[in-house]
Amino acid sequence: MDQRLLRVTWLSIFAGVVGAPALAYLAMPVAAPQAMRLHSGLWDRLSVLTGLLALSALVCAAVLPSRLRSLNRAFGIESVVDLHRFLGVVTAALVFAHLACVVAADPANVALLDLLAAPPRAQAATLATIALVALAVLAVLRNRAQLSYELWKLSHVVLATAVLGFAALHVWWLDQLVRDATVGTLLGLFAVLVVAVFGYRWVWRPLFDPSTEFVVRGVRRESATVSTLVLEPRRRGDRDGTSWAFAPGQFAWLRLDRSVAAEEHPFTIASSAHTDATEFTIRHTGDFTRALRRLPPGATVWVDGPHGAFTNDAGGAAAFVMIAGGVGVTPMMSMLRTAADRRDPRPYRLVVVASAPEDLLFRAELAQLRRHLDLEVTEVLRRPVPGWSGHTGEIGVELLSVVGSGDAHPEDVDYFVCGPPSLVTDALSVLDVLGVPHTRVHTEQFDFA
Repeated sequence: MDQRLLRVTWLSIFAGVVGAPALAYLAMPVAAPQAMRLHSGLWDRLSVLTGLLALSALVCAAVLPSRLRSLNRAFGIESVVDLHRFLGVVTAALVFAHLACVVAADPANVALLDLLAAPPRAQAATLATIALVALAVLAVLRNRAQLSYELWKLSHVVLATAVLGFAALHVWWLDQLVRDATVGTLLGLFAVLVVAVFGYRWVWRPLFDPSTEFVVRGVRRESATVSTLVLEPRRRGDRDGTSWAFAPGQFAWLRLDRSVAAEEHPFTIASSAHTDATEFTIRHTGDFTRALRRLPPGATVWVDGPHGAFTNDAGGAAAFVMIAGGVGVTPMMSMLRTAADRRDPRPYRLVVVASAPEDLLFRAELAQLRRHLDLEVTEVLRRPVPGWSGHTGEIGVELLSVVGSGDAHPEDVDYFVCGPPSLVTDALSVLDVLGVPHTRVHTEQFDFA
């Protein structure tokens, strides 16, 4: 499906989830039957309305990081994570607005916050609010507390599940909206949506999906600290492995065990989209990446992907400028290798930044690719060494000004930036000074907290 159509589809879904229950409630008559116990006071109606909006925002926030590939392809992982965070803040604000409206409707309702004496519906609401506050505090303090990604992820999932569970119990025990045909049906659909998405994310994909199982074809050494892991889909009997298709520049999560609790990390695919093997070029900086380097041929690796919108397959750019630092060159290599296989005539300009010459990866292959592509490579060393005659220092206006894009019009050039956060920040600042439209600049960083 076209990326624009994907975006419209997902935006329509989220708009429906956020707006439908609230609109259905507003359409209900004020003088509702006494059996439904619906109040007509302004604060009562506002309390219900803010509660419904909070629940809708919570459902959307829960769905966003659930690794739905079409969603990640539509917006890119950075935008998905940013929207997840934004909706988390919106949910918290609406929850506190809901509490304020409940108290404004009747100040005696403050007693509902007493966990020991309050009725079950109020206890569930209070516990959901406490879990939501803990979730927000944990997200803010993760870096300060230096929590590992795995510990943070576990606590984040547990707290998010608690928020959803207690919020659902609160609505169910309140009973006043569940019995309404329209609103009750919508709330039931919310429950089905969350269960389906969570089942896909936490049960089907990690435990049963055969398309996630790959075997190691080999591990290729690129430098003292970087290796390329070569995988292929597992064959089952006489049948070929599960079909695996990705767009150049996308990424996937890798696991070494078929378990929900298994450690996993995201890596960008480095190979061409038109080969039978899938390659991940990885810098070995921890126990997990060192374990990947030691995998023998035939070992099993589970791959959750592909994900992301960091690809030159989207849109119709006339030329490409790629700025990479360190192993940030891997998505660029995927795009260049794919372009060579497709005999793409468009201009490609690659700027590679490294600390030392030995950190400049794929130099020999890039030289070969220049025979098949309109490709120019600019190498930049942050700390020059004796005998180095190339560019030095950081990414600057002067450097990017001399990186041409062939005969393409500047407004038809797409820019891809990948690397350490400092490099991405510097490159974005320079591109902004050069007047490059933001819609033409693409980045993707793996910051999921």
